[in-house]
Amino acid sequence: MSRTPVAGTPPRRVVIVGGGFAGLFAARALRRRDEFAITLVDRAQHHLFQPLLYQVATGILSEGQIAAPLRDVLKRHRNVECVLAEVVDVDVEARQVVAERPLGERITLPYDDLIVAAGLRQSYFGHDEFAQWAPGMKTIADALAIRRRVFGAFELAETASDPDEQRRWLTFAVVGGGPTGVELAGQIRELATRTLRSEFRRIRPEDARVMLFDGGDAPLASFGPELSAKAANELRELGVELHMGTIVTNVDGEGLETRDRAGTTVRHQAGTVLWAAGVEAPAMAAALAKATGARQDRAGRIEVEPDLTIAGHPEISVVGDLMSRDRLPGVAEVAMQSGLYAGRRIRHRAEVKPIGPFRYHDLGSAAYLSRGNAVVSAGPLKFAGFPGWLAWLFIHIAFLTGFRNRAGAVLTWAAAFARDARRERAFTTQQIERLRDVYGSPRKEDRPPVTS
Repeated sequence: MSRTPVAGTPPRRVVIVGGGFAGLFAARALRRRDEFAITLVDRAQHHLFQPLLYQVATGILSEGQIAAPLRDVLKRHRNVECVLAEVVDVDVEARQVVAERPLGERITLPYDDLIVAAGLRQSYFGHDEFAQWAPGMKTIADALAIRRRVFGAFELAETASDPDEQRRWLTFAVVGGGPTGVELAGQIRELATRTLRSEFRRIRPEDARVMLFDGGDAPLASFGPELSAKAANELRELGVELHMGTIVTNVDGEGLETRDRAGTTVRHQAGTVLWAAGVEAPAMAAALAKATGARQDRAGRIEVEPDLTIAGHPEISVVGDLMSRDRLPGVAEVAMQSGLYAGRRIRHRAEVKPIGPFRYHDLGSAAYLSRGNAVVSAGPLKFAGFPGWLAWLFIHIAFLTGFRNRAGAVLTWAAAFARDARRERAFTTQQIERLRDVYGSPRKEDRPPVTS
């Protein structure tokens, strides 16, 4: 129910940084409340369901089926304004957010309350030079780049005259044994053995090697030993080669080097290397920590109080993946609940009502392994196989934003699971891996020549 501010009292200004689950749910907690004027700042201006990016990368879903324009999602919330910009700093004394618009102009956004839900970015553990050879998967651009590499690898193998080159293009290395890495590895094998099996004339796609590397003892370790073991067995049955207890020490255009716990270094030839091994805080987290004196954990996440605020700054909340509290995992459900809590806390604070500390209710985690096979961990309940797949399906349909996205995903999944059909396989060979911000300053080689 909307409330009208007291005459002569301006609405309370709330700035939300990030349009992911945490930012979106924070905005929804304050929607249709005239006593709040909300500004949601995001550099992409769409809400992205990241857990399904791997299905965009492997040709099952289109990017439009897992993303929704923020303006469309929030169009009925008249007290919410969307701004296309990237937050780069915070002035806590003046209570202003400093953001950079496309083309480089800096603007300031004043706030009475600030909710930081900026999320995390891919981490290469100090080896950012790996990124050019091993793309991560955090954005739509990343998923489309991986799609080019995966489907392009089969095309290059088909036309290769040298057997060694052909084998290299048919070798895929996935770094990281968490849900993203496991799902990506399984989907590449399923793609090779089902969808592409009868489409090529010179190669056998089912001969494609998929190697999964992780420094831990088993894939999906966070799901517990029982489900982790089931996931490992299913991956092996799919044909995924598990290299556990192994860290990646180098990546280049020909493959990667790894070292096991015994110190043995091995060189692996691979035409495609994909990175799903870790995350870290974006640059603005360091700026926020410097401005507020907040502590950061090893990944750069901001440590928060029980009410998700920064110590000494009750006007600043940090939610979602960027917050560090009670070792909560960086999953969508944590983001939703923390964002909703932050919005409600601001509402209660304005109404001078007490609110208790944030409490997370674990609704479980899910990982897709293959068609009709998934693992789900929900408190004491453990699902695997077909029951796990049904639970996975329900969870992802429920979390997708927008009826159109849900309906489209269901229809696409029905075709993919019934006929092994992957309709979203289009890719281009032009300017491969030369992605840049189209609003950024042009690179020297792209600038037009100077004429007299």
